Amino acid sequence: MPLLEVRDLSVQLQTQRGPALAVRNVGFTLERGETLGIVGESGCGKSLTVMALMGLLPEGARVTGSIAFEGKELVGLPERDLQALRGDRMAMVFQEPMTALNPVHTVGDQVAEPLRLHRGVSRAEARKQAIALLDRVGIPDAARRADAYPHQFSGGQRQRITIAMALACGPDLLVADEPTTALDVTIQRQILDLVRELVAERGMALVLISHDLGVIAQSVRRMLVMYGGSVVESGATASVFAHPVHPYTLGLFAARPGLRTAKGQRLATIPGTVPELVDLPAGCPFAGRCGFTVPECHVTVPPPYQVDPGHVARCIRLEAVEATKAAGAAALTATLAHGEREEQP
Repeated sequence: MPLLEVRDLSVQLQTQRGPALAVRNVGFTLERGETLGIVGESGCGKSLTVMALMGLLPEGARVTGSIAFEGKELVGLPERDLQALRGDRMAMVFQEPMTALNPVHTVGDQVAEPLRLHRGVSRAEARKQAIALLDRVGIPDAARRADAYPHQFSGGQRQRITIAMALACGPDLLVADEPTTALDVTIQRQILDLVRELVAERGMALVLISHDLGVIAQSVRRMLVMYGGSVVESGATASVFAHPVHPYTLGLFAARPGLRTAKGQRLATIPGTVPELVDLPAGCPFAGRCGFTVPECHVTVPPPYQVDPGHVARCIRLEAVEATKAAGAAALTATLAHGEREEQP
């Protein structure tokens, strides 16, 4: 039995223009000790997907499908039962540590709180374990600084503290939602190295959200590429990086600067803008922005096509994409940048 199994997960939000599907039929499994990355631009549904896993969706959100944690269905589970799982068996590192930490409580008390709530240990024992956790995540002079408040720490140190809070009860599943947002490059690397080290050390499963393909390549073994609330491509990270096939994935890869990118050279961009949720096509969510769009793309939900073992993409124009790739990088870049809406044969 997998640790986590998600099937046909959809999340509907209420907007000023009416109900909108923000997450559409997402599915994946996660085994113990496995690492999974979710990548995509802002608004693609990454955070809402993991918020659904944790039972932290905004008020009024409607969830359908299945989220099974060790075989236990989480969709529709009473809040009291979800609270017993969150912070204990399932934990989350949020992308903005200053809002994740309570400014009026010391960091030691905040790291100790999950231990007291879920493990029932004494205040003294919880403090002892909290200091050990702060020391483990790299907070210098942890015994003294446990009595300090969040504003007395740097951004990188605050993120380390939120990681210590998430690890307090030894969760089986760790969700990290863009944990390096607003940190400089050096601190980003330190935080990611720490997360990878702790996951390997404790045998946790990891779901890592990022818009940075480099972070995904270095941190996880499997990945999902999301757009418009849907998973458009998924598979082993090495396979997706070696052989990306969905036009959106190809667009993301083409937009990355490379070592050979000349100074002043314009990077490739994906044409158009992400439509509002209520304006997404009934078929492929990327239809219209994609240079391979045909009328059928707007109305046909693309089925999964196997690219390689375990590597799946959802696009009805994969043959045309592969033919254009075979014609050369210049032809592919031109097609991706076109975003044409005219009919193609």
